[in-house]
Amino acid sequence: MSDGYDPDFLGIPLPLPSPEQPTTRLDYPRFSVLLDEQRRFAAVTAVVIDGARLLDLARTGEWRLDPRVSADAQAGPDVYSRNDLDRGHLVRRRDPGWGSTAEAREATEATFFYTNAAPQAAGFNQSKELWLGLEDHVLAYAETTDQRLAVFTAPVLADDDPPYRGIRVPLRFWKIAAWREGDALAAAGFVLDQSDLVDTRQGLVVPPLGAFRTFQVSIADLATEAGVDVGPLVEADTFVRRGLRPVAARELRSTDDIVL
Repeated sequence: MSDGYDPDFLGIPLPLPSPEQPTTRLDYPRFSVLLDEQRRFAAVTAVVIDGARLLDLARTGEWRLDPRVSADAQAGPDVYSRNDLDRGHLVRRRDPGWGSTAEAREATEATFFYTNAAPQAAGFNQSKELWLGLEDHVLAYAETTDQRLAVFTAPVLADDDPPYRGIRVPLRFWKIAAWREGDALAAAGFVLDQSDLVDTRQGLVVPPLGAFRTFQVSIADLATEAGVDVGPLVEADTFVRRGLRPVAARELRSTDDIVL
């Protein structure tokens, strides 16, 4: 089952975002990855979530390389060994895990390909926990409709990301969640910043006083920074539509700060 991202899942056409650089499309159960083989990370991931049919399955699956592309095109296990970097899921393990038990298990285990990972500093704080729960928060908000989401996530692949073990460690990650409000598309954009946590000048240093920071940002600004064409998501941005477009990004301390 490798159907990949469904652009008609919300009942409103929503094409896969298109990055500026060449990528290789890899389809998995209910999600797709656009892999930048030069950077060895995804430039875009896209997953569809049926909140009404999500299953709470035990964690199964092991990280592995995708045989459809060269191992040299993926940031594999050597990047994450003997250091304070976690293999951060881009498409969350739980997100494609809906439908029958067999379908859900196959989909969740497919999220363990290295093509769906990017390095994040180990450890948690409130901001990182907030980032990991954004899909759940938006699902809860959309519950009065059909509880369906399309979620796009990737690292910002910047030219000045610090080098480490043959890769450059992304310092920022972006996410756009999209859902349906009546007959219209709605969306919200977010950025996770780990710049204060990663220092590769002496191998790899994770400063003890650093912190993750999570922001809600305008989708237009996000798309410009990430170098991705997000199509109709710009006009669907609830941040702008609510008249709250900030001069600077809005840092989030809790889910109460999110504008949907």
